[in-house]
Amino acid sequence: MRRAARIDSNHAEIVAALRKCGASVINLSRVGEGCPDLLVGMLGRNVLLEVKAEKGRVRPNQQALIATWPGEAYIVRSVDEALAAILRK
Repeated sequence: MRRAARIDSNHAEIVAALRKCGASVINLSRVGEGCPDLLVGMLGRNVLLEVKAEKGRVRPNQQALIATWPGEAYIVRSVDEALAAILRK
């Protein structure tokens, strides 16, 4: 049985900042299985973001998914990191 999904303390702040700059955001945090927390669409791109608190631990299944994902997937710990990830060219 899967435990209840927990979101990091900075999750809501990051989602709000992404939406404020015009991004579409879908919360995937309840999916589990190492799936990143957010699907973010902006500027014709879709980016997966795993949100972690400043000292939050990235689980092995999260690391594996991000390392092997054929598209864009990043671990972010702040609004600045999230914005940089979605604005990369």
